[in-house]
Amino acid sequence: MPKQVISTSDAPAAVGAYSQGIIANGFVFTAGQVPLIPGASNLREGGIEAQTRQVMNNIKGVLEAAGSGLDGVVKTTVFLADINDFAAFNAVYAEFFPLDPPARTTIQAGGLPLGALIEVEAVALLQS
Repeated sequence: MPKQVISTSDAPAAVGAYSQGIIANGFVFTAGQVPLIPGASNLREGGIEAQTRQVMNNIKGVLEAAGSGLDGVVKTTVFLADINDFAAFNAVYAEFFPLDPPARTTIQAGGLPLGALIEVEAVALLQS
């Protein structure tokens, strides 16, 4: 089964040599999403909570364009600019996965793109 590139206006356009998402072998793999507002070139303002909501909505947009959704997510990787933001991030993240959340890795990473406070990538099942 060849890979399929996903492109949607419901998430920020790729700004480099990568795709917003890829479908392969029954899974959807999203690119890391920072809190860019789709159709704009600026980050969502308002701190870690607002940036987490924007990132999760960007991921949702890519997944839905692929024929999946947040309920199909099996794994996320979260990069925080400051691990001290973990509790605030986690509270917002939990709103998007109220039941049976996916497996997750969360790490502190310096120098996120455009000075973002958070970046998240996801792997989801392709839903039929």
